Amino acid sequence: MFIGIDLGTSGVKAVLVDDDQQIVAQATEGLDVAAPQPLWSEQDPADWWQACNGVMATLRAGHAKEVGAVRGIGLSGQMHGATLLDQDDRVLRPCILWNDGRSGPQCEELERRVPNSRSITGNLAMPGFTAPKLLWVAAHEPDVFAQVAKVLLPKDYIRLRMAGAYISEMSDSAGTLWLDVEKRGWSDEMIAATELKPSAMPELVEGSEPGGTLLAEVAAEWGVPEGTVVAGGAGDNAAGAAGVGTVVPGRSFLSLGTSGVYFVAGDKYAPNPERAVHAFCHCFPNTWHQMSVHLSAASCLSWATQLTGSASEAGLLSQVEQAGDEAPGVPLFLPYLTGERTPHNNPHAQGVLFGMGNATTAPAIGRAVLEGVAFAFADGQDALLEAGARIDTVSVIGGGARSPLWGRILASVLGRQLTYHEGGEVGPAYGAARLGRLAATGEAPAGVCTQPPVKAVVDPDQTLAEALQAKLDRWRDLYRRVEPAFQES
Repeated sequence: MFIGIDLGTSGVKAVLVDDDQQIVAQATEGLDVAAPQPLWSEQDPADWWQACNGVMATLRAGHAKEVGAVRGIGLSGQMHGATLLDQDDRVLRPCILWNDGRSGPQCEELERRVPNSRSITGNLAMPGFTAPKLLWVAAHEPDVFAQVAKVLLPKDYIRLRMAGAYISEMSDSAGTLWLDVEKRGWSDEMIAATELKPSAMPELVEGSEPGGTLLAEVAAEWGVPEGTVVAGGAGDNAAGAAGVGTVVPGRSFLSLGTSGVYFVAGDKYAPNPERAVHAFCHCFPNTWHQMSVHLSAASCLSWATQLTGSASEAGLLSQVEQAGDEAPGVPLFLPYLTGERTPHNNPHAQGVLFGMGNATTAPAIGRAVLEGVAFAFADGQDALLEAGARIDTVSVIGGGARSPLWGRILASVLGRQLTYHEGGEVGPAYGAARLGRLAATGEAPAGVCTQPPVKAVVDPDQTLAEALQAKLDRWRDLYRRVEPAFQES
């Protein structure tokens, strides 16, 4: 038995997986995000740990025998968050999250301090990344900065509470701007540029390797054997890749979670920072990946559900399906509710519904959201291909994978066949469980991280593709026209 724990933005999910890689049980605890000022996005790490204990209590309550036979635990988590600890491991302030946009000026300052930062990190300095956040804290909260002894990513704070160890791994650390991504090690130059010491960084392991063992008191509370190995784990996207078998060159996936990710696996380091493509380490030795990242994806559907007063997301999707492809009056939607990364790198970008009238209906707004997110993925695909990405197959994971209509729109916009796998909606938690297995058994990743059985395949609809291509051209033109206004608002 193995457990995967995924610390997401909206909740913590845990899955219990047997030796045949079948999901035995799963549990979820919700989380809230605080936005005390414009562009800010924060969470209290204490809430993460409480939620983590909550999901483990649920698993134990329903499957005590199986939980008692667990051999390995894997961790996955939202990337880029700055969890600041003092010398006694006390949290100094709320964690600044991946979708926080306050540190734009600090990104410029970081690249000024290290002119070759893009060649070291493989990435543009973006407000979502971790290092610029520390420059912001140094400038605006100097008393807090002076006490910083350790900086941990969200999942690695959970590891500290589980295993008492300061450890991270390559895939998550690649999103900090402190890692030399090609060399797979901390960059002293990038660390010094944020006025930190190398001792502030955790130890690094590969995601499929052991990254600590469960503390006795935690093991007792969870009902897991004492000394259970905790894998290095992965950032949420790399963990999702492990779960869906995106581990060899040419395989890719779309993740329709809170954010949207187009992830392409590769066997070499291939950056394209000018187009805001992310070049990160994968969670396996000697592997890398490229990503386009869109800060709002399935979260846009949640937003539209509230906006239209619909009873549920499923209810709104049902209305959209009933309206059909020929529904009139569907506006254009720019899905930048929390800014955007690929390809615009614009934390000031905002959501826009354009072209509404008196007759605009809730289903029309819902349809606009599905199309707008698909158009953002088209921008991301173009940036990836420009970076030399090889895309042979595309799987779909995340909560948005439950919508067949969204899949048909995406396939038609991208011009690619999309594959849906059993358990794909579980995503990173399942991949984390696989990493927990690898750390405990020492098996080869290729033999464990296979593609799950295919549940459905969605092909592009040529008629729909032609209609959406015309809208995509207008959608891109809309962004160009309104972009200057984002800076003024």
